[in-house]
Amino acid sequence: MYRYDEFDHAFVNERVAQFRGQVDRRLSGEISEDQFKPLRLMNGVYLQLHAYMLRIAIPYGTLNPPQLRMLAFIARKYDRGYGHFTTRQNLQFNWPALKDIPDILGHLASVEMHAIQTSGNCIRNVTADHFAGAAADEVVDPRPYAEILRQWSSLHPEFIFLPRKFKIAVTGSERDRAATQVHDIGLHAKRDAEGRLGFAYYVGGGLGRTPMIGHLINEFVPVEDLLSYTEAVLRVYNLFGRRDNKYKARIKILVHETGAAEIKRQVEEEWARIRDGALVLPQDEIHRIEAYFAPPALAAKPAASVKLNAARKVDPQLDAWVAQNTVAHKTPGYTIVTISLKPIGGTPGDATAEQMDLIADLAERYSHGEIRVSHEQNLILPHVALDDLPALHQALAAANLATANAGLVTDIIACPGLDYCALANARSIPIAQRISERFADPVRQRDVGELKIKISGCINACGHHHVGHIGILGVEKKGEEFYQLTLGGSGDETASVGEIIGPGFGYDEVVDAVETLVDTYLKVRSGPEENFLAAYRRLGQAPFKEALYGAA
Repeated sequence: MYRYDEFDHAFVNERVAQFRGQVDRRLSGEISEDQFKPLRLMNGVYLQLHAYMLRIAIPYGTLNPPQLRMLAFIARKYDRGYGHFTTRQNLQFNWPALKDIPDILGHLASVEMHAIQTSGNCIRNVTADHFAGAAADEVVDPRPYAEILRQWSSLHPEFIFLPRKFKIAVTGSERDRAATQVHDIGLHAKRDAEGRLGFAYYVGGGLGRTPMIGHLINEFVPVEDLLSYTEAVLRVYNLFGRRDNKYKARIKILVHETGAAEIKRQVEEEWARIRDGALVLPQDEIHRIEAYFAPPALAAKPAASVKLNAARKVDPQLDAWVAQNTVAHKTPGYTIVTISLKPIGGTPGDATAEQMDLIADLAERYSHGEIRVSHEQNLILPHVALDDLPALHQALAAANLATANAGLVTDIIACPGLDYCALANARSIPIAQRISERFADPVRQRDVGELKIKISGCINACGHHHVGHIGILGVEKKGEEFYQLTLGGSGDETASVGEIIGPGFGYDEVVDAVETLVDTYLKVRSGPEENFLAAYRRLGQAPFKEALYGAA
């Protein structure tokens, strides 16, 4: 796991001191809220519907136990006893007092964390596959390269004031669990025929009011050219991205209006100019960063666990949890565990201080001190011995953290919506809670199978509704909340933007509409092996539209 060097310590501590002075000036009235706004945003502080919100960076979704315990401490001392994990693998505190935020940032700095570049028109927190370093299908651990990008992009003088915010995601497996194709830059690590490591570059993806899938502009950029090629993309965007209209300022609009072929030409031209310069990554430096992410020394174990198999036979809840919330590890005898932050009727992504403390303890005991945050708003223990699963499940169940629903209909992504966000048009959390309660029966959930429901309270799409198998967008219509449904979206390696199915539904109607879609899927699927997305892609809108609105 990456550790701060001397530069990082000085950089973060100096920023905390600077912001403390800025907060003092705001509280004394020396500067206005308008003058304070760009200063607070540079430090991850938003002004939401009811209070300030602090967004904390969790680079590529990797945490250690002391860091998670610090988040629990802050939640308990400065907030309302919980934190909210987001689709950017960050954590948000929704109720901090402005006067306390410099102290919070000081506490974060003590465990090598900060909130820098979690807002503003800059390169945001770099995200990655939450199973990185453990997944059986992994070509390479993407986190060292995400870390290299983090170091390069932190306070990069050329890219601090881009036309709009900029998001980068990296994956190192054939299965894309980082939604790379809906980012401004998506990097998919691969090896060529000679075994050399490189990256496929997707540019111009994004959600929001104009959802687009990224364009593959280079199939293989050698690893030593990671920074030079990324800088070339950013330079083209910084030069030609629109600054006259924030709704058309993202790189996806530039790619759309200019054309992917022309953008590729411009990027390659700039890359040729800078490729052999100071941005070439030396192999020694790559190896130095990779060493921080060396896998833990896992003791040799049998591929199957007699202890676990015996426990599953007598404990149906354990059996269901293991079947749904664990996936194959690259090392025999181990598994990757998803800790669901989606209890039935709960707020997706929320974790209490007590739960965070417990997970930190369990990570030390069972996962070699590693924790990951998924962009699906869950937490991951990446290195768990199969023999330890019964004890781990028992400890999680006692804290309401053993819901066996990873990837199922109740594993819902939702933004904070109108309960917190000043930009929202409608509530997201209550809709997620009601859908979760409607499909609470575990047997029914398993019968439905893999189904990703994603909910956003406004067009900014923080809930990723465009790439939900069923997407729900809250809108305002004559002072009332309405919900528009989209079908067929996906954020994986077969990325697609969902299609609007028809007129929206009222607050009291939308859960029934979702149930109608699910019931229709169960009737028309070719068999239990065909999931919702596959059935929709095979059949199209017709059967679902007829079920919702009647025959045309």
